[in-house]
Amino acid sequence: MKKAGYAMIILGFLAASWVAVQHATEINWMWYVPTALAAVAGVAMVRRGTKEEVEHADTIASNISDIDSSIRRIVDNTTRLNREKETIHTYDMRDKIDELLVGDLAIFADARETISVKYGLHSYAEIMSHFAAGERYINRVWSCSADGYIDEVREYIGKAEEQFRAVLTCFEALRARG
Repeated sequence: MKKAGYAMIILGFLAASWVAVQHATEINWMWYVPTALAAVAGVAMVRRGTKEEVEHADTIASNISDIDSSIRRIVDNTTRLNREKETIHTYDMRDKIDELLVGDLAIFADARETISVKYGLHSYAEIMSHFAAGERYINRVWSCSADGYIDEVREYIGKAEEQFRAVLTCFEALRARG
């Protein structure tokens, strides 16, 4: 379903674009509307296909496990970096982030939609608010490390740890409720 949806998006937008540029001052609405609607229908098909994939029981269990293990490693590694921030050279912090966090951040982000499927949108919003803040702080630490801003590296790694701990706390509370 997703492949057909992507095909409809591509063909619909290409056709609508072609119709729109045929005349410099007017659009042939009889052709433009159906082609644009075909593209919109393709978007709906892709979304439905993605939702079906995410809602599959095996996918849910696998993604919840991935979320749990990745956020635990993120918290552990962020705590480690925060604890060792005085001994890690400022320019080396970005390499440590790449080594210890990037993979788990991607795993969590790839599986995140399962949170809304299993626990609802409110829970998803709460967790992702903290996760996004933590990720922004990590990105800031990385940038400050590249630029040599030692004080900001040390300040924002602690803020990232706080946000990721909040994610873990929220996620553990959701899992305890079932």
